[in-house]
Amino acid sequence: MQTNIAKAVLLAAGRGTRMRELTQELPKPMLQVRGKPVLQHIIEGLRDADLTDFLIIVGWHAEVVRDFFGDGSKLGVRMEYATQMVQDGTGKVVELAREFVGSEPFVLSYGDILIGPQNYPCICAALAGAEAVVSVKRNEDVTQGGAVFVNENFELIDLREKPKPEEPTSPWYNAGIYAFRSSIFDYIAKLERSPRGEFELTDAIRNLALAGNKVQAFELAGNWADVRDPEILAQLNR
Repeated sequence: MQTNIAKAVLLAAGRGTRMRELTQELPKPMLQVRGKPVLQHIIEGLRDADLTDFLIIVGWHAEVVRDFFGDGSKLGVRMEYATQMVQDGTGKVVELAREFVGSEPFVLSYGDILIGPQNYPCICAALAGAEAVVSVKRNEDVTQGGAVFVNENFELIDLREKPKPEEPTSPWYNAGIYAFRSSIFDYIAKLERSPRGEFELTDAIRNLALAGNKVQAFELAGNWADVRDPEILAQLNR
């Protein structure tokens, strides 16, 4: 199965209200860590793993992202944009990438997740023989995100968004970076609203796995940060 991945889809539409006044004029992925926007760290890491074509999904203060990255040439990549008009969940936003992706495999990353760049080529390689790859970290608080359940081959068998205390849990936290084949779009198209009233990407991944497709979990090495609030941002900039 072909796994030479050239395309990446980056989600950068949200305001990030937990950042309070820091995102008044900026989308959260444009906040700076060590002198560069978070999004630039992600793009450079993927570029160095040989990805060349990027789609950034923008929304809140979209012009800031477009003005900064332009056509991508100053970073040595090709850049396109799509705009999320309605904030109705991570499932529908990924659907905006369908035309850009076509039938090719791609990496998907949230625009506020920082990882050691050595992980990007490994995530791409892990797609060999799988329909999807979900990155995970151990010992994060799964009630803040997704709990990933795996079998003895470290393949995803279930994925639960923000499990409640009485629900089953797992030590594996959904770390927010994925590799997919285009089959994911068939499952995204069938999504229904979750109890939160949103179309969740995680439901599409879960349904992909429950339909008998191999979804490989991949444990990230080194540092991982969800730049979710001013405290984490300050920590990263120390």
